[in-house]
Amino acid sequence: MNLVVTVLEIVTPVFLLALVGFTWVKTGHEYRLEFVTKLTMTLSVPALIFTALVNADIEPAALKALSIASVVAYGGVTVAAWLAIKLLRLDARTYLAPLIFGNTGNLGLPLALFAFGEAGLSYAVVVFAVMALWSFTFGVYVTAGGGSLGKAFKEPLVWATALGALFLWQGWTLPRFAMNTLELLGQIAIPLMLITLGVAVARLHPHGLGRAAIISLGKAILCAGIAALAGLFFGLAPVPLAVLVVQVATPVAVTSYMLAEKYGANSDEVAALVVSSTLLSVLYLPLLLAILI
Repeated sequence: MNLVVTVLEIVTPVFLLALVGFTWVKTGHEYRLEFVTKLTMTLSVPALIFTALVNADIEPAALKALSIASVVAYGGVTVAAWLAIKLLRLDARTYLAPLIFGNTGNLGLPLALFAFGEAGLSYAVVVFAVMALWSFTFGVYVTAGGGSLGKAFKEPLVWATALGALFLWQGWTLPRFAMNTLELLGQIAIPLMLITLGVAVARLHPHGLGRAAIISLGKAILCAGIAALAGLFFGLAPVPLAVLVVQVATPVAVTSYMLAEKYGANSDEVAALVVSSTLLSVLYLPLLLAILI
């Protein structure tokens, strides 16, 4: 019973804040999704990532192991997703990126914070950074037929991660007034990301939810299994292992829908994946946390 209560205390705030965003839109209130997304991804999330890493108490060896395990996990998920798409004869431009990339920002970072505290958040931003780099390069390439490493390095969150890792490695910090400012800016990231997730889901128009639900369940099982194998192979401690599994197994990101819409893939089918996987995550993420805690 105590475990059930603990898991509910972790996941309930996450989904309640997403419900706030969903209800806000459904009751007719305005929410400028593009502005809020740009604000969070350009300012607040990079600030959150940088300060989390600078303040993190992570051994360099543990940071290196998690980074390598994250790369291997996403490499394994990419290969497995590509094989599944070939086997099921699905359109790679539509399905490959959603099957690889989960909602490690809007959903994964808050879950890691609530479940494992500041240390969990520090580990989570490492996994998030690996995902983001792969998403901005390979993810854009498969969806649009073009992409470049240069595009990834124009993203503020990539630079925030690189600088945060450097500061962590060297034991550096910024003047107190600068850290206070960045920490304050970073504090708005998690509630805004969760509310924005609910807003985005409320505005989607999915089709074919039945098939999407089956695919989404397969994605969750596949991603969790591959991440667990990668983490165990590299000998991760319990907390970074749990964070890696949860991050890689998060539901399909709303950004996958935005990419499909932008580059002419089947955005309706991606919307169905986003909605179905997010709804399924209400069930499987608490179960996953109960296993990992």
